Amino acid sequence: MWTYEKKLQYPVKIKTPNPKYAQIIISQMGGPDGELAASTRYLSQRFSMPYQEVIGILTDVGTEELAHVEMISAMLYQLTRNLSPEEIMRSGFDKYFVDHTVGTYPVAAAGVPFDAKYIGVKGDVLADIHEDLAAEQKARVTYDNLLRLIDDPDVRDPLRFLRQREVVHYQRFGDALRVAQDRMDSKNFYAFNPAYDKPQHKK
Repeated sequence: MWTYEKKLQYPVKIKTPNPKYAQIIISQMGGPDGELAASTRYLSQRFSMPYQEVIGILTDVGTEELAHVEMISAMLYQLTRNLSPEEIMRSGFDKYFVDHTVGTYPVAAAGVPFDAKYIGVKGDVLADIHEDLAAEQKARVTYDNLLRLIDDPDVRDPLRFLRQREVVHYQRFGDALRVAQDRMDSKNFYAFNPAYDKPQHKK
């Protein structure tokens, strides 16, 4: 399924470590609207999706989100490399450091560990695609918020790239919704699978 190219999707070259920035950017690793949740969501949803074109979109976007996990991890590493104990204490990074040193551990900015409840998989065409549309907008807002708080151009550059990809993904899921609606019962979008119209069990 994958051909892995050993380079980041977009370069990350942060010259100045900043653990305060790392503590907020980490939400795009393990937060409710982060890249880990997105990749897992889309790559799981595709198995119950009945339309090949939509499966293709879910696969494309889900694998790209894994590349974004890699970019965020690179940012976190570069922002926390070579910190002294004094810098760790002064920045408030000490609580994370005690449990994870400078390893990349998926948590939200508030310190809440990654949770499977962030992964919306319903097995229903409309529910899943609308989940995906909303997820991309929420991720875009998270990047907007990060860009409001961060002034280092080396950090802003990859964040701006990632924000733009959320916009593109939203557009791709808009295409997916149109494909699904064209394939579904035009009079009733909610009657897409007659196999589930009647109870299957016998008394």
